[in-house]
Amino acid sequence: MPKKAPRRTAQRILEVSLDLFNRFGEPNVSTTLISAELGISPGNLYYHYASKDELINALFNTYEADLRKLLAAGTEVRDVEDTWFVMHTLFELVWSNRFLYRDLNDLLSKNRWLETHFQAITRDKVSSFSSLLSNLRSADFLSMDDGTLAATANNMVVLLTYWLSFEYVQNPRQALEPEQAQAALLRGARHTLNLLTPYLGQAPKTHLSHLVSAYT
Repeated sequence: MPKKAPRRTAQRILEVSLDLFNRFGEPNVSTTLISAELGISPGNLYYHYASKDELINALFNTYEADLRKLLAAGTEVRDVEDTWFVMHTLFELVWSNRFLYRDLNDLLSKNRWLETHFQAITRDKVSSFSSLLSNLRSADFLSMDDGTLAATANNMVVLLTYWLSFEYVQNPRQALEPEQAQAALLRGARHTLNLLTPYLGQAPKTHLSHLVSAYT
């Protein structure tokens, strides 16, 4: 049986960096630590990524590509079941890249490229959620005027962006550990969709409640 080809070093660096950033927070992880974890020299790491910012930007590029696929799917939502699926999957993606959110202000203050790209995806999140809500309204699942719709889309993005910070404040020692993942992202998705319940008809409200209960 032929041996499986080893993963390319550049990809291994990204995978290990993401794991370390998620576990310990980006400010607490040096390139020296990443090199040691990989068992390579710092020079080898710098050959592939000239700075920690380059590493962060490469990880963000992957996250952004995955996020945009999900946001595009969000614009196609037509019922509450699809809404729950998209929101739950968004929180899973945020969790998988939680270092971006746990250290967001620090990262943006140090990295102008990341700042501008994060602003762009935040605008796109608002736009996607606005489309999602408009679709639900057009399908008569949701009763909401334009002003409330715009405010709700913004509020949904705020919760998506800062939910993990809220979890962390409540339990700093354990909130962002892997074993907490499922419960944390389910709470985030549930609370975000709770913003919609006052505007849903009785049937979609009941259906959404059953969907959430099945996972929590």
